[in-house]
Amino acid sequence: MKYGGLIVSKNQKVKIIPLGGLNEIGKNLTVFECGKDLIVLDCGIAFPDEDMPGIDMVIPDMTYLEKNASKIRGVVLTHGHEDHIGGIPFLLKKLNVPIYGTRLTLGLVEVKLKEHNLLSKTKLVRVTAGETIKLGDIKVEFIHNNHSIADSVAVAFHTPVGIIVHSGDFKLDSTPIEGSMMDIARLGELGNRGVLALLSDSTNVERPGYTMSESTVGETFDELFRGCDRRIFVATFASNVHRVQQIINAAYRYGRKVAFSGRSMENVVEVAMQLGYMTVPENVIISIDDIKKYKANQVVIITTGSQGEAMSALSRMAYSDHKKVEISKGDLVIVSASPIPGNEKAISNVINELFKKGAEVVYKSLENIHVSGHACQEELKLMLTLTKPKFFIPVHGEFRHLKLHASLAESVGINHKNIIVGDIGKVIELTSGSIKINGSVPSGAVLIDGLGIGDVGNIVLRDRKHLAQDGIIIVVVTIDKKDKSILSGPDVLSRGFVYVRESEDLMEESKAIALQALHKCVDSGATDWNSFKGALKSALGDFVYAKTKRKPMILPVIMEV
Repeated sequence: MKYGGLIVSKNQKVKIIPLGGLNEIGKNLTVFECGKDLIVLDCGIAFPDEDMPGIDMVIPDMTYLEKNASKIRGVVLTHGHEDHIGGIPFLLKKLNVPIYGTRLTLGLVEVKLKEHNLLSKTKLVRVTAGETIKLGDIKVEFIHNNHSIADSVAVAFHTPVGIIVHSGDFKLDSTPIEGSMMDIARLGELGNRGVLALLSDSTNVERPGYTMSESTVGETFDELFRGCDRRIFVATFASNVHRVQQIINAAYRYGRKVAFSGRSMENVVEVAMQLGYMTVPENVIISIDDIKKYKANQVVIITTGSQGEAMSALSRMAYSDHKKVEISKGDLVIVSASPIPGNEKAISNVINELFKKGAEVVYKSLENIHVSGHACQEELKLMLTLTKPKFFIPVHGEFRHLKLHASLAESVGINHKNIIVGDIGKVIELTSGSIKINGSVPSGAVLIDGLGIGDVGNIVLRDRKHLAQDGIIIVVVTIDKKDKSILSGPDVLSRGFVYVRESEDLMEESKAIALQALHKCVDSGATDWNSFKGALKSALGDFVYAKTKRKPMILPVIMEV
């Protein structure tokens, strides 16, 4: 059978299985499976929500990949942002598979693999935009696009069923800082040959028009730096090397030295400079330790923390917790990023603290100091009309983004029956003439806490929230092993519930209630510790709620002598 001039198989099927990146922002991971071949596109992380206390990051559930390890031909990467590469070390700890990516993308991956002692064990294969590689029966073509990080690509999968295009994160930038405009000519060629399905970035679907060029931010930096006689701090995404390049250019133009603060910022800049993606004049970069050697109008500090992350350099500066830098009255702080959904409150808190210190803060609502790396509505329409897909699957966004993108596709002529709004774990099955949801696979979120991977689940999170909201009461009692008589206690300890010194009467009453509950257990002939613990929890819980209308966690500790 021919489709758009391409010979395809009527009998074969392609499974597209999103394991992340749908109905959420981040942890992008999509499986493309055809026959005995399985290709993984991206493997990212998401940042924890407010209802995940103590969690460092979130990665996709990779159970399906572990079960199908023999089929995996490789991991293909679209670009080097954390929500697309951050989960790779955790995947490689379970599966030894080759990683395919462009030069800068692999450079950033290498930094991660060194931290996890995985670099020597991993096969990294460098590819370039315009190149096509063969992974099993699937040919993978890399197509240059524009995003907020260099070396970003869209990917076309040439399968026995037809051509499937994944846009990656993209926008159309006719005046990019580095390189050329997105290869729309190649996308048009594929559209003329016949694209079976398009998966396209939905992040900015709510915004009309076009995304502004990255070069416009450079003009704003120039205006802010010109005539400024104060120290300048700029917070931005570490991976946005084009943005960092423009900050360095403005600093050099006005005779300032540049220092970096934040480990991720230092790592990305080092990789970008080594690979030639950033050009820095001699003697412009200085150590953060040396900024005191220069006058205020001779220094620019580029820092992480544009999302208000608690442990980031900017947050530590704002809360006077940074070992080397203190924000002073009159400093100019530029926050060059827009908030990721869910981070608005954290960023607002940091900006408030900076104002309290007497700094002047410039953020997106005041100046044009950030442009998005994602396509707006007119660019999304252009992607659809260039590729002319038979089937359409919106990706990378929350549910409302996916639904709006589906409506946008209908507006340019895609039949609503040929559009699938998927969800993580749902198997999208494609043939040359049909598309449908056909079953599901294990999926979800795996929580990373320190060195623990997946050992924190819903029950532990529930306990953490309970402790954070209402505190804990610990009841300690010693009981005779033979006759179950009470030898000492009960002692009642409290943390995060009430201030004990001002609630002595309440604590004494709690002891009396606990003792009464224990005596009832002994008198009833109870012998198992679960009965004692249950009685203490029930009696103390009811008493405390009646007195305070609070429900602290109650933890009985029974020692047997």
